[in-house]
Amino acid sequence: MVKKKKQTYEWILSLLGALLLAVIIRSFFFSPIVVDGESMNPTLQDKDRMIVTKIGEYERFDIIVFHAPDGRDYIKRVIGLPGDRIEYKDDVLYVNGKTYDEPYLKEYKERLSEGTLTDSFTLKETPVGSETVPKDHLFVLGDNRRDSEDSREIGAIPFKKVIGTTNIVYFPIDEMKIIKK
Repeated sequence: MVKKKKQTYEWILSLLGALLLAVIIRSFFFSPIVVDGESMNPTLQDKDRMIVTKIGEYERFDIIVFHAPDGRDYIKRVIGLPGDRIEYKDDVLYVNGKTYDEPYLKEYKERLSEGTLTDSFTLKETPVGSETVPKDHLFVLGDNRRDSEDSREIGAIPFKKVIGTTNIVYFPIDEMKIIKK
């Protein structure tokens, strides 16, 4: 009888330990997210399921998940880092006066029948309202530039609102992939 109680106690401790470990991993390292909407098309599709990594630093062209002002979580691409001057002119990205290629937009641009994918703007013309991305903030855009609520409307994203980066689509299974910058 004592042996049986000891085994039960060990099983309960093991299960509680596993549960605690799962909560810690999900809270501080990784968590799942579901893409809601079409603002990241064609890179991501509505209802894609992804893994968010909550550790590491943010780099230009990372895909991040953040708490938006409307209370929802948004998925967008980092275009500007703190101190960057951002400008779009004739569908070309300029960061600190240097042109940047955006290969993830190539497929979308090829499908356009007319006009540009990204309208021309300077950072000062957005809600950011300054020449550069503020300290501890990111400037983000959706890949579907014609249909994305992003930093052009909601301003720069404070680091403290960022949940993490994501580049792994794990569902649907037949479309599993790692997104490259």
